[in-house]
Amino acid sequence: MTEKEPAAPPGLEAHLGYCLRRVSNHVSAAFARSLQQQHVSVAEWVVLSQAAVRPEVRPAELADRLGLTRGAVSKVLDKLEGKKWIVRRTMADDNRVQLLSLTRQGQRVLPQLAEIAGRNDERFFGCLDAQEQDTLRRLLLKLSEFHCIRDVPVE
Repeated sequence: MTEKEPAAPPGLEAHLGYCLRRVSNHVSAAFARSLQQQHVSVAEWVVLSQAAVRPEVRPAELADRLGLTRGAVSKVLDKLEGKKWIVRRTMADDNRVQLLSLTRQGQRVLPQLAEIAGRNDERFFGCLDAQEQDTLRRLLLKLSEFHCIRDVPVE
């Protein structure tokens, strides 16, 4: 009686994680390059976007929301402040508490950055019809929810 040869391991493409990572790496890298042409990092775009949807957010709250250290958020805020895209002000009743707001320049640049994100999405996901894109988004959000993935990718 002859021994059976062990089955060959499945190819990389058999693993969803591999396929997802392969696409994600390319999508993320292309987006980062597009932002770099505008002298903006992904972290700056994410923080600016979050500050826009949460006016007068506190830096500590922003750090928690993004899953970053307070020091990391502070560095990004320094860069955004240097570009005059955000301002920090202290609360009138407690000067230890900072609140963030977008400046007019920040409000003007954000749609331009969102357009870059939209073009990147179109480049990579435009081959999918609207229903396929909705399905992919829904499935990815379902996986994020199931696994309690709340941090925001900034790199």
